[in-house]
Amino acid sequence: MPALPTLLVLDADPPPRLGRLTGRARIAHADETTLAGQLPYADILLVWDFTSRAVRAAWPGEGARPRWVHTASAGVDHLMCPELAASDTVVTNARGVFDQPVAEYVAALVLAMAKDLPRTLHLQERREWRHRESQRVAGTKACVVGSGPIGRAIAKYLKALGVTTAIVGRTPRTGVHGPGDLNRLMARADWVIAAAPLTPDTHHMFDTRRFGVMQPSARFVNVGRGQLVDETALAEALSKRWIAGAALDVFEDEPLTSDSPLWEVPGLIVSPHMSGDTAGWRDELGAQFVELYERWEAGQALKNVVDKQLGYVPGH
Repeated sequence: MPALPTLLVLDADPPPRLGRLTGRARIAHADETTLAGQLPYADILLVWDFTSRAVRAAWPGEGARPRWVHTASAGVDHLMCPELAASDTVVTNARGVFDQPVAEYVAALVLAMAKDLPRTLHLQERREWRHRESQRVAGTKACVVGSGPIGRAIAKYLKALGVTTAIVGRTPRTGVHGPGDLNRLMARADWVIAAAPLTPDTHHMFDTRRFGVMQPSARFVNVGRGQLVDETALAEALSKRWIAGAALDVFEDEPLTSDSPLWEVPGLIVSPHMSGDTAGWRDELGAQFVELYERWEAGQALKNVVDKQLGYVPGH
């Protein structure tokens, strides 16, 4: 009888539910201190702790290594390193799990900012009655930066609210604008939504120059990766009222420390990287991995295969 494949799990709490793999894989567990020593003996690596950067430090440059790495996240920048990118190891991600929840979250933020809900709650705490006029969402324009499943889901939800939406991706195609159109579309948008993957081309793509082309009445939302945004430039744009407001769900350094100046930036909504995390999301991630394992076990082509040079799953 052939030996069972070794599945190494980079743990996080709570652990994944892998009961369906009982008797079909030898499951081992690692943390940041033991990962490097176990990687050469693993056939598969499940990066369950998707906030950890341990894979980048521990990945073996030569010799035995896992044939397949799966990360329980949409982004892969936390694990990608030159040695992994150059290897023949297949990398997959959690594409598809977070699309609808993130789109719902963005729609909620757009409505909250248009209807001035943060101030309403603040005034309620102070028992202060202050009538105001709010903004109508239908008829406004949005620029969604990121043409993957999450970006497309965001565009779908915004269109349902009556928002005219343009999508910007890495390459232009039907229904998607290229990077050359970004400044023009941002200058016309009431809402700029960042949902792009982190790559060398997208690092700090939202900087002083980009915030400078936005309308004073426009608002910015980032649900992509924290490093897409120059946070100092955003704070300046809000403080100087170059733009009307912003919401960040992801940050360059997480968790955001209690002494971070971002907590007090006027017009900024801060949330703790939770836009895609609805009740049961961990179970969905675990079930998705088990389904991928069953394809791998049967010798079938894996889904959600990341282009390791691009840093994301190419669109179709």
